[in-house]
Amino acid sequence: MRRNGFRGKQPWSDEERTIVLQRLTDNAEATNGSLVDPFGRAISYLRVSVTDRCDFRCVYCMSEHMTFLPRKELLTIEELERLCRAFLRKGVRKLRITGGEPLVRRNIMQLFETLGSHIGTGELDELTLTTNGSQLERYAAGLHDAGVRRVNVSVDTLDPDKFKAITRRGDLGIVLTGIRAAQKAGLAIKINAVALKGVNEHEISDMIRFAHGEGMDITFIETMPLGEIEGDRTDQYLPLSEVRRQLGEEFTLEKIPHKTGGPARYVRLSETGGRVGFITPMSHNFCESCNRVRVTCTGTLYMCLGQEDAADLRAPLRASEGDELLSRAIDEAITRKPKGHDFVIDRATQQPSVSRHMSVTGG
Repeated sequence: MRRNGFRGKQPWSDEERTIVLQRLTDNAEATNGSLVDPFGRAISYLRVSVTDRCDFRCVYCMSEHMTFLPRKELLTIEELERLCRAFLRKGVRKLRITGGEPLVRRNIMQLFETLGSHIGTGELDELTLTTNGSQLERYAAGLHDAGVRRVNVSVDTLDPDKFKAITRRGDLGIVLTGIRAAQKAGLAIKINAVALKGVNEHEISDMIRFAHGEGMDITFIETMPLGEIEGDRTDQYLPLSEVRRQLGEEFTLEKIPHKTGGPARYVRLSETGGRVGFITPMSHNFCESCNRVRVTCTGTLYMCLGQEDAADLRAPLRASEGDELLSRAIDEAITRKPKGHDFVIDRATQQPSVSRHMSVTGG
């Protein structure tokens, strides 16, 4: 275990953890039950992976030959809803459903409908979704009816052949049809694109014009060292500082204070009027303002995407019909939220910084 997010530190002692847990309890009482980590950051955003399965095999995310979890290890839809309610009681105001590909999970609309009801009661500000878009045409109207208003869709290229090569099995036409169906249903769409050196770096301007022409924001993301993949991530890594520099030669970039609750930093392009976001875990991390934690489909809570330390929430969830054990497990886990991650991509670092694949933690 790494303490405070830095290599070489020792784990919390029992005495230190007791002190920090009491501090968190005191902070929670002072902030109407909100979760506050040891660095004073209020945890208001929970990302929930509902499955590690996906109908794509994106080259930067998964191995081509993945072994997925046995279905019996996954939390049920009812358990996922109960877990989310526990976080809502602790001050979480935003839920994002992720995967794998969340819309391939059986009975997934039951979860959206149940969680969406908390928006009407005022317990939840926003329920959102990250998807590869393959199932959007089927589910768009139902998502809107459930209370979802914003959806992130992953599209790394507008070239159909290149899209199939990146995803290993995806159909760009199906994804674009899904996006149009989602917009027709009243969902605001943001395109997420992983910046990949030698793959899509020369079409970034075209992707921006496409997104803005269709009334969509677009966010570019640096590839992250999560899980073993075929190939060398150094060959994929394209720092967004370089992307931004190149965009500045073609467009006028205006800094804006726009926030969506996540780590993206946004600019507006004067020429298109649209927004472009940059998520830079490698070249400029955003840890100092992190308000997020992640729960996997098996009930494992990761306090940091870039650290291995985690807490088992499935055991306390299933140990009692009440939520006292679950609540205590969440509180204890937040005492271990680190200051930052340790992501590294370079030729000397052959192993990924984190062994699990992104599809396990949730996108």
